[in-house]
Amino acid sequence: MRGETVPLTIPGWIRFVSRALGILALLIVFVPLHYIYRLFAYGSPFPMYFLRYTARVVGARVERVGTPLRRDVFFIANHLSWIDILALAGASGTAFVAKWELSQVPVIGWLCSLNRTVFVKREHRMGVAEQINALREALQDNWSVTVFPEGTVTDGQSLLPFKSSMLSVLEPPPPGVLVQPVMFNYGPVAEDISWIGDESGLHNAMRVMARKGSFRLRIAFLEPFSPEEYRGRKAIASKAREEIEQALVANLGKPLRDFAHTVEAIRYRPPAGSTTG
Repeated sequence: MRGETVPLTIPGWIRFVSRALGILALLIVFVPLHYIYRLFAYGSPFPMYFLRYTARVVGARVERVGTPLRRDVFFIANHLSWIDILALAGASGTAFVAKWELSQVPVIGWLCSLNRTVFVKREHRMGVAEQINALREALQDNWSVTVFPEGTVTDGQSLLPFKSSMLSVLEPPPPGVLVQPVMFNYGPVAEDISWIGDESGLHNAMRVMARKGSFRLRIAFLEPFSPEEYRGRKAIASKAREEIEQALVANLGKPLRDFAHTVEAIRYRPPAGSTTG
């Protein structure tokens, strides 16, 4: 959390390198298949397969609970790790809404574009209408789009307020589109897997991929609802958060706790008296 570098052991380095080579092998197989497929048809399934097997390579054993809608659906999910993206896309084929800065990261930005990620600039007020149109096109193109309205990652024991700005595409809702809340639960390894505080993305990836063995990731696709039944994006965000919170509490078997970290990007500060661990 404090951003300190944790040295990898020799076995840890072996596991990290082995998994990195496994991901490289998946790229070598699936990227050419994707481009060959695109010569003849649209809607290649190979990004979904790549992300699904990449999640497995890094150690995630995904357990899917419930049924994801296949089209005309807006997934709203809690967020703990970059592994969420691998696992959810692998389980449903969804595209994602991501920060524009991610598109500028070498290799990662390119991989995101293969899965038709919608990049947005949250501070770009003048481009809100353009971004909403991009989301509408993504829904028509990909059939499903996912947002993480907490605006950051948490520790699996907390749930931040949902920012409703990225739900503007649902105000008014496109015809026939439903909202399906999604809950991620990493169980007892959640705090170890999660990417919080000042830890760099590279260090988190190295640390997670150097872990021994695998871990369970439960993805619960909750009951979908029609956004037309709620008055505006704030009500939609509140309904989705309520459903995710109930599912997370039921899985943890205890109440959620306050998130102990300051997250300037979404103007969140921990309640007075909270301490970081």
